Amino acid sequence: MEELCSSPGCNKPAKLQCPTCVSLKLDTPSHFCSQECFKTFWPLHKMYHQKGQQEPENLPSQFKNYKFTGPLRPTNITPMRKVPEGIELTDYAIGSIPISERAADRKNMANIIHTPEEIETMRQLGKMSREVLDIAGNAAKVGMTTEEIDVIVHNAIIERGAYPSPLNYYKFPKSCCTSLNEVICHGIPDERPLKDGDILNVDVTLYWKGFHSDLNETYLIGNVDERGKNLVKCAYDCLELAIAMCKPGALYRELGDTIQKHANKQGFSVVKNFCGHGIGRLFHCNPTVPHYSKNKAVGAMKVGHVFTIEPMINEGTWQDEIWPDSWTAVTADGKRSAQFEHTLVITETGCEVLTKRTKGSYIDRHFK
Repeated sequence: MEELCSSPGCNKPAKLQCPTCVSLKLDTPSHFCSQECFKTFWPLHKMYHQKGQQEPENLPSQFKNYKFTGPLRPTNITPMRKVPEGIELTDYAIGSIPISERAADRKNMANIIHTPEEIETMRQLGKMSREVLDIAGNAAKVGMTTEEIDVIVHNAIIERGAYPSPLNYYKFPKSCCTSLNEVICHGIPDERPLKDGDILNVDVTLYWKGFHSDLNETYLIGNVDERGKNLVKCAYDCLELAIAMCKPGALYRELGDTIQKHANKQGFSVVKNFCGHGIGRLFHCNPTVPHYSKNKAVGAMKVGHVFTIEPMINEGTWQDEIWPDSWTAVTADGKRSAQFEHTLVITETGCEVLTKRTKGSYIDRHFK
C-alpha cells in the first residue's frame, strides 16, 4: 500500500519518512511528499513525538522524572535466580562484594603471568563460555524477552557446573548482561520483548575451577537497517583488528589507536569510559585495555598474560551516562551502540583466543 503525505490536505504520494519517528520506533511513523511539506507541518508534527514519548505507567520507581537519552525504557526485573548446591561460588556470590578483587591493588599490582596448567583450565572454560553464548545468540528472536535469554544463559551455565559471574557482583541482579540499541553495556535483563530491528548484545561470564572467562556478541534481531548492520560489523572488525596486534612485546596502549582509526573511518565513535581488562582468578584485574587512541595504558604484553578486548562502538557521540539503576550505561545522545568481546592469552608466537568461535557460529554466518 502506497503511503500518503501526512500534511493535512496534501495527500500526495510520500517519498520521505520522518527520521524522529523512526528513531522513536513509533508504531505509525509519519511520511511526507517533500522537505517543504515536512518543514511546514513540523510545528504540529513534533507534538506527535511528545505523545509517543509518554512514559509507561509501569516504569520502575527510580526512573520517575529521569530524562532518557533514547527510546528504550526499562520494564519489570524478576528476582535474582538461585544457584544449586555443589556449584563453586565466587567470593561475592553471598555478600555481593568481590573481596579478593578489592584486596588486589591495581595501581601497584603487576600483570599476572599464568602457568600452562592455569591456561589449560581457562582454555576449557573458554570453550564452555562460547557454548553458552552461542546458545543464547541462537535463541534470540523477535518477541522473546531479555529475561527469557537470562533464564537460558543461567541454566546453560549451571548445567556445565559453573557459576554465572555477573550474578550478585556488586548486587547485579542477573546472570548475564543484555544491552539493547542505545545501551552500551551492563544492561539488566527484563521483560521487554525484543522488537524487529533491535540490536542486542549478550555478555556472558562463567566462573569455574577458580577462574573467570568473559565474552560477548551483538545480534541482529529481525530486519536491522543498513546503518545498524554497519555499526555491528564495525564493532566486530574493531575487535578482530585489535586481536591481530596481540603478541609478546606489543603495547597495550596501541590497541586503541587501531580500533579508533577504523571506527572513525566508518563514521562511528569509540567509548572511553569502559575498557578491556585482565581476567583469571579475578573477574577484573590488570591490565587495563582502553579501546580509544592516545590512551595512557601501561605495559607490554608478555607470554601468559590473559585479558579481554571488548570495543564498544557508538553510532553517534562516544559519551555515556548511567541509568538510575546504577548499572545500565547508555549513549548520551540515545543513538545505538554495538560491542564484541573475547578473552585471550599471549603465547610465544602471538595470541590464542580462549573464547574463539566455532565453525558456523552466528557472527561468522553473517559477516564472513
